[in-house]
Amino acid sequence: MARDICVYLDFLTPAHKAQITETAREGGMDAHFFTTDQFDQAAACARDAEVLYAASARMLKQCKNLKWYCCSNAGVDIYCKDPSLFQNPDCALTNSNVYGLTMAEHTVMVALMLLRRMPEYIRAVEQRQWQRELPIRSIHGLHVIMLGTGQIGTCIAQRMHALGAAKVIGVNRSGRPAADFDQTYPIEKLNDLLPTAEMLIMAVPGTDETERILSRERIALLPPNAFVINIGRGTAVDQPALMQALNAGRIAGAALDVADPEPLPPDHPLWETKNLIITPHISGDVTLPYTCDRNVDSFCEDLKNYAAGRPLAHLVDRKKGY
Repeated sequence: MARDICVYLDFLTPAHKAQITETAREGGMDAHFFTTDQFDQAAACARDAEVLYAASARMLKQCKNLKWYCCSNAGVDIYCKDPSLFQNPDCALTNSNVYGLTMAEHTVMVALMLLRRMPEYIRAVEQRQWQRELPIRSIHGLHVIMLGTGQIGTCIAQRMHALGAAKVIGVNRSGRPAADFDQTYPIEKLNDLLPTAEMLIMAVPGTDETERILSRERIALLPPNAFVINIGRGTAVDQPALMQALNAGRIAGAALDVADPEPLPPDHPLWETKNLIITPHISGDVTLPYTCDRNVDSFCEDLKNYAAGRPLAHLVDRKKGY
């Protein structure tokens, strides 16, 4: 009986396909490749596939006998919140925790843009004004609070330290120690930490626990010189409260790579908010070759585990949402 793997992705190179094909062959399985413009062909394969490697709830719904779904994204909240997507309730779910480098570089980019007043200088240049006197700040000596200390948060902390941040404080669910952070605290201590934050960076998954975790009350605890950067989920921020704080000059600025809703409607007031950088959920975009390579490596690592009957390294706890 055939043991099929349905691969439904656009970013794979011939080398990636060869890597997956060989790893599947070694495990006694057959890999079949489809791009996202081949839905019908992929769905025919997926119906009886044992493994699906994709980022598509629509394709997941086609699978009748699936035992393992490897999502090529890091965020898997949609699959955790809607169990009906899985026809087999015992199907294992893994994600791809390979986005730390690209999301950390994005964070450094927008952090420097905020610190060096780029939104204001860009507006001045668009108006053909030769403006030079805006005072700037630096990552050097900065006090950073990192909400989320997983792979992405750790990569950000490493780069903040490398650029001279005075202190990078991690906040996670339990307060467990995490490498590359000067100190870590449980989420219960966040209110005590916010008044000290010069930069609050958010990289949390989309769960019930993280919804509006940056509430109106917590935004009010931030000092006037604080910046907020969110690369996790738009639902983690009280957007109306953040817009009000920015428009009133209550905090120094913000950068949002995620929003609620997405896509952000053209008439949404977030577009007109002062001292705000908006990017359309591209910090972890799968176009960087390094990220694509690591994504395939991660899948093949767990494919070997799966074929050998070992635990999957990147298994998601669907109750927790990550």
